[in-house]
Amino acid sequence: MEVIINGLNSIVWSPVLVYLCLGAGLFFTLKTSGVQFMMIKEMIRLLLGKDVKEGERSKDSISGFEAMCMSVSGRVGTGNIAGVATAIALGGPGSIFWLWMISLLGAASSYVESTLGQLYKEKFEGGYRGGPAYYFKKGLLGGKTWYGNLFAMSTVLAMLICMPSTQSNVIAGSLKTAVGVPQWMTGLIIVGFLSVIVFGGAKRLAKFAGIVVPFMAVIYIIIAVIVLALNAGDIIPSLTLIVKSAFGKEEAFAGIAGAAISWGVKRGIYSNEAGQGTGPASAAAADTSHPAKQGLIQAFSIYIDSIFVCTATALMIIITGAYKVFDGATGKTIFAGKGATSSMSMGSVGAANTSTALDIGIGYGAYIVAIAIVFFAFTTLLAFFWNGDTALVYLTKGSEKGKKIRFVSKLVYLGFTFSGSIAAGGMAWTFGDIGIGIMAWINIVGILIMHKPAIACLKDYKLRMKENREDEWDFNPNKIGIEGNFSVWDEIRREGRDTVEEGAVELKTS
Repeated sequence: MEVIINGLNSIVWSPVLVYLCLGAGLFFTLKTSGVQFMMIKEMIRLLLGKDVKEGERSKDSISGFEAMCMSVSGRVGTGNIAGVATAIALGGPGSIFWLWMISLLGAASSYVESTLGQLYKEKFEGGYRGGPAYYFKKGLLGGKTWYGNLFAMSTVLAMLICMPSTQSNVIAGSLKTAVGVPQWMTGLIIVGFLSVIVFGGAKRLAKFAGIVVPFMAVIYIIIAVIVLALNAGDIIPSLTLIVKSAFGKEEAFAGIAGAAISWGVKRGIYSNEAGQGTGPASAAAADTSHPAKQGLIQAFSIYIDSIFVCTATALMIIITGAYKVFDGATGKTIFAGKGATSSMSMGSVGAANTSTALDIGIGYGAYIVAIAIVFFAFTTLLAFFWNGDTALVYLTKGSEKGKKIRFVSKLVYLGFTFSGSIAAGGMAWTFGDIGIGIMAWINIVGILIMHKPAIACLKDYKLRMKENREDEWDFNPNKIGIEGNFSVWDEIRREGRDTVEEGAVELKTS
């Protein structure tokens, strides 16, 4: 059975999927005229919340920034610590250059899928839900459900059943190694905190993510900056090493240029999740005046994950020399950095490399890495829940029976989370990878077919920016050539939220 499951996983995550992600990113970069590069200033304005005036957003709604934090909570995870180290160990420092490249291209894919998530969102329990299943049903298939159902079912399998145990296992293992906390105790604590959040509804989850995600990312980057500052003279040589190694121009890594590309692209895709369909569910939850706004914000989240956090980890490891590079075929050591230890082997690369780098840089590496993993993995657990629950909302259509199913699913999710804390992840990682891989295949193929509405939204938003009316709440998909029934946007226009003076709201009609 294990052989069959591993074989299926190798098919799902074949090089074809890697090329598909890379090709989609390049295609969308061209179709959007490089939106991820040309509109960074607008992304930052939106992140700062300057698009919304006082009184324009419902008190029960989720802001664009909170939705972005929910998305980042899934993107920034243990892969930013262990995955980066693995890429360097098997692809050399040059792998980081290719991680940057796939991430920069993937930001365009993130714009497209997140804009579609916003465009085709639906009202639910005082807020909004949406994502790939919704936009495939409404935009791609015109009301037919089979393609959206396939995506939703793979999401439930991966996000609520398989993957929670892997993250709790990482947290419990890290705390046991660092401070000796029994894994069962860590599991109970995790489940306790998760219960308070997941049973508290979307608003509580979004508020938590809006506080914790920026905190954890900023603190981690500050620690990295301290390490870099103490080794300031090695920054430029390390960056030069990354670029030269990427093209086989560094003698020590000349023979693994292909591996650098392969591992950099794979780690980048797995880390930032651009185009895989995990971000749109968070994007759809935001209360915003135009779909393109959340598309732009979510595109910027790729920078946070890959350009900021992954680069912070990579530079700490390379500058301190806390790594070995191995031949993936033979396991032979190709290169050993000045901070490499005898315990580093091809089978043990991961968070230990980052821990060693921190030990060399400022000390207390095991404790810092353990704390970082706790935050990163815990917020990833929340992202898993949100995506899985949104898929169930889609499948059950918000019925009374669906409420009972969702309640049971929360207990199942918490149960798998606890069980993972006291046992090895085992085949759960493989099952989860298969589920996420199927999600990626379905979503990327789908958005390549139905990307035009996202491009139309971008053109409309650019026009609004020129006319200085990008923040008006009068968006009408039908008027910009997007066919379909958009009752949510009709309702938003009827509400009218443009503040004309403090405490007064102008009501508009469509």
